[in-house]
Amino acid sequence: MYRHKLLVSLLCLLVLLIIPALPLLAADGVADGAAHSAEGEESAHSGLGLELPIWSVIPFVGMLLSIAIFPLVRPHWWEKHLLQVALFWAAVFLIPFAIGFGPGEAAFELIEIVLLDYLPFIVLLWGLFAVAGGIVLTGSLAGTPRVNAILLLIGTLLASWVGTTGASMLLIRPVIRANKWRRKKAHIVVFFIFLVSNIGGCLTPVGDPPLFLGFLRNVPFFWTMNLLPLLILNAVILLAAFFIMDTVLYKKELAEGRGPETEEVKEPLRVKGIHNLIFIAMIVGAVILSGLVSGLPFFADQATGEAHGIPVYAGIVLPFNSILQMLIIVAAGILSIVTTKKTYRELNHFTWGPILEVACLFIGIFITMIPALAILKARGGELGLVDPWQFFWVTGTLSSFLDNAPTYLVFMTTAGSLGAVEGLSTAAGVIAEKILLAVSAGAVFMGANTYIGNAPNFMVRSIAEENSIKMPSFFGYMGWSLCCLIPLFIIDTFVFFLR
Repeated sequence: MYRHKLLVSLLCLLVLLIIPALPLLAADGVADGAAHSAEGEESAHSGLGLELPIWSVIPFVGMLLSIAIFPLVRPHWWEKHLLQVALFWAAVFLIPFAIGFGPGEAAFELIEIVLLDYLPFIVLLWGLFAVAGGIVLTGSLAGTPRVNAILLLIGTLLASWVGTTGASMLLIRPVIRANKWRRKKAHIVVFFIFLVSNIGGCLTPVGDPPLFLGFLRNVPFFWTMNLLPLLILNAVILLAAFFIMDTVLYKKELAEGRGPETEEVKEPLRVKGIHNLIFIAMIVGAVILSGLVSGLPFFADQATGEAHGIPVYAGIVLPFNSILQMLIIVAAGILSIVTTKKTYRELNHFTWGPILEVACLFIGIFITMIPALAILKARGGELGLVDPWQFFWVTGTLSSFLDNAPTYLVFMTTAGSLGAVEGLSTAAGVIAEKILLAVSAGAVFMGANTYIGNAPNFMVRSIAEENSIKMPSFFGYMGWSLCCLIPLFIIDTFVFFLR
């Protein structure tokens, strides 16, 4: 079934890519396209956000509401048709956009977002998902409050060094297996998303994509260690809240006659498929290498800084460093699949369903958020942001619903335009360190506010539901974040970002 859905996904994506470009094959379209210089094209595309009306984000809102509502009212229909829904909302944006701005502009925006943003995004997720699925922790790991808190702490500490996605894929299955005897366990996965899939990734550029973009723009690699006090405060409060909640629920489980000892005979803990850690290192190394080589002569023009790569369409270039990164990741994933025993993946209850679901939904999300990102990029400087707390909340709020990497970049650039005399010298200008700290924390921490705020959120949810854990709905999860995270972020504001 999943192979069939994957084939349909690829075919629909191919059609989606080709249809807007068909008119360009006509002689007039080709001649007209050739008449523009690369500089003129870049200028025209960069001004798109000034021309788009606010209501052009309606398809993006429709996509989010579909994710929130359909699983509640028509769950079985949604499982079978989520790709069609994603493509429907993509078409609702693309067709009027092509009519209003021309098929050439529609093709440019579509190809750019799919090729330069979505493709590296999904390749990275696929690689980590495939590799982590081959690592299995066997033995008797009882899901007690103490064990669960330790697992969340390990994941939080690990996330900055292997990425939030890598840490999430490594630990979510052991956490689920340790708690399989429990009836109420959705809260464990929710706090896992808070800590491992988001907040834990704040200490290095490897931890979360926004920080990696900062690293590429001359933010020193270890500068993000300045976020350590925020990480400590947030992790301590969340782990304490989790431990109290989990202890109460654990005692109720025991009172109802359930316990870890009733599930299986005690067995020593063993890690199988541990050689997959080599492949995770390959993937993390590929991401770092992509950034390190981006300034070398083969990979970029030394005068302009423009990336060298394969020309695709109307000035869009698929950079060589991105190609190198994806090739290494794909190689790591294939090597993991070939060298890992099938029994290990079976012990993990591994299927391709969660990554396929993420791929189908996020193609719709990426395409429909084109106008939102364009408007934000063009008008972000008009928001009147001057104080760190303002950057923290605006960056964080938008990162909860949009891709947090470009959101970070927009407000990093906005901060660089404030004309700071003292601070960190970056490619975006001199930025006051407390403001850059606020932008970084907002982008990383508040990605935990919704399922779509950060890529691993939705994947962790899908894996949990595949293992028969009834997770909160889209709005239900936001209820958790409103109760647990927003008060915490208010504390962050008073402690770190108010003058």
